[in-house]
Amino acid sequence: MSLTEMPLDAAGHRRSPVTMPGYHQGRPPKNKGLRFPADPPPVEEIIAVMRATSNNADGARLRALIIVLWRAGLRISEALDLAETDLDRARGALTVRRGKGGRRREVGMDRWAWDQLTPYLEVRATLPVGALFCVIHGPTAGRRWEASAARKQLRRTAEGAGVRRRFAPHQLRHAHAIELAHKGVPLVTIQRQLGHCNLGVTNIYLQGIDNAEIIDTVHSRPAPVISATSGLRTAP
Repeated sequence: MSLTEMPLDAAGHRRSPVTMPGYHQGRPPKNKGLRFPADPPPVEEIIAVMRATSNNADGARLRALIIVLWRAGLRISEALDLAETDLDRARGALTVRRGKGGRRREVGMDRWAWDQLTPYLEVRATLPVGALFCVIHGPTAGRRWEASAARKQLRRTAEGAGVRRRFAPHQLRHAHAIELAHKGVPLVTIQRQLGHCNLGVTNIYLQGIDNAEIIDTVHSRPAPVISATSGLRTAP
């Protein structure tokens, strides 16, 4: 198919061959076989990235996405599939209608996060009804924001903020799980918040806890109240 025969997209532009069905057929993904360790960014880096966003509607959208990934622990696909009606601020809950494996669940999000979401919700109210995270400009405004575009904007903003570690959407999900564990939230509750079927997967998310923290936690255990020699007969 020649370039002049390429179909047009919703904006009236010729579609790239990359977007056509079958273009990637037989081509293994570049990251096939790669395994990235749990390396969640600390709070300071996440806030730095949020502060590095622009002060326009695009920046408000990216900050809102970071909030949903970090404070609700959603997968990037789950966040981008959210509709405006999936938010229940009164209950502090978000509805994931179709998570991994097609499972539906409700997740909680704290009050601070809802406050941070407000600027983008005001922007979203001026656009056509549809996906929560949507295209803001042009004839396709209101349509679902694509994951590739969201990842690219997040990566560029992190670089602009001086963050040198890998800063991907899933890292924010790991950070969410670890912060819940620090608060003493039971593992089963964390499992349900993240939408895991297997507790073993949730355990993997918590591997990002620093070894020094584990050692300090063990050292801080209180001593037994009962003497270790109580009730023992001494040798004659």
